[in-house]
Amino acid sequence: QVQLVESGGGLVQAGGSLRLSCAASGRTFSSYDMGWFRQAPGKEREFVAVIFWNGVTIRYRDSVNGRFTISRDNAKNTVALQMNSLKPEDTAVYYCAASRTVRVFTMSSEYNYWGQGTQVTVSS
Repeated sequence: QVQLVESGGGLVQAGGSLRLSCAASGRTFSSYDMGWFRQAPGKEREFVAVIFWNGVTIRYRDSVNGRFTISRDNAKNTVALQMNSLKPEDTAVYYCAASRTVRVFTMSSEYNYWGQGTQVTVSS
């Protein structure tokens, strides 16, 4: 069982930065693939980024590639999402998710555990 708690959301102007953090419980965190998803009002939840258990394999959705950076610290059981050059279209609730073995990493159904979400609002 893994429990996830996100933090770091808030209100920022376009062009600004935020750093989201996800703290995980459990002794097997290092074996999980960790993803970030987001959901805007009236839209479906969408994939943002994933970092595999080895910390080496990383993927991003095209619209955030080059602006967002995902990282993990297995010693501290945390995964972070550094978001730079934020745009109003990045406004959403951001969720941290864990998967024992993700195959199609863009699919939310591949992830076993989810955090409660943290709101990110980017003003124009």
